Amino acid sequence: MQTTLMIYDGTAPADSDVPRTGGVPLAPAGFIWPMCGSYCGGPLQFFAHLPVEDGVLSVFVCQNDPGACESWDATSGANRVCLFPREELQPVAVPETGVTLLPVTSAIRTHVVTLEPEEIDDHDDHDDLKPDAYDLARSGWKREPEERFGKQREVLGSLGGSPSYLEDDRRPACPSCTGTMEFAAHLEEGISAQTAMNLGGQLGYVFVCRACREGAFLTD
Repeated sequence: MQTTLMIYDGTAPADSDVPRTGGVPLAPAGFIWPMCGSYCGGPLQFFAHLPVEDGVLSVFVCQNDPGACESWDATSGANRVCLFPREELQPVAVPETGVTLLPVTSAIRTHVVTLEPEEIDDHDDHDDLKPDAYDLARSGWKREPEERFGKQREVLGSLGGSPSYLEDDRRPACPSCTGTMEFAAHLEEGISAQTAMNLGGQLGYVFVCRACREGAFLTD
């Protein structure tokens, strides 16, 4: 089984069309910066620009009053995921008020980790919680021979695969077609306090309905 990890790769230009956290969103002309629909009504913070096979995923999460708006809930209105086409994207004008940008733009490189079946199946029969592919791959990043030991925080998440340890009843439904959304990415907080996305110490999950071009975000 293969897991595509997203690895911190230094800083990046704020408006670059590369996988990154932070910076400014790239969107089609006419895109309006999303506002929080949960409590504060302010602009959402831009978290990540993730090029995928059929477009670009842009992730926004409310950080104007952390804890007051239910940014962990996919249906709260305190977050938004957009799936844009790759063509004719341009930097979006940033609102003058609100907590809208991360302090640092962090580049992402991908690294494919291959797990053998015995690694996934190797668990205590008395333990109801089976090993998870993403969790094993992320832990395995510390064991890569060419890397420095103990750099698990360099893992900023993963692309594709399956959602790590997430209960089925938390998987969001598409607001347009009502079908269960496809899992797209994990997001980790980041390598340092200066670059971190505030996920409340939890793991972020990005979902998408490709047919309707709708997205969703939650933490768990």
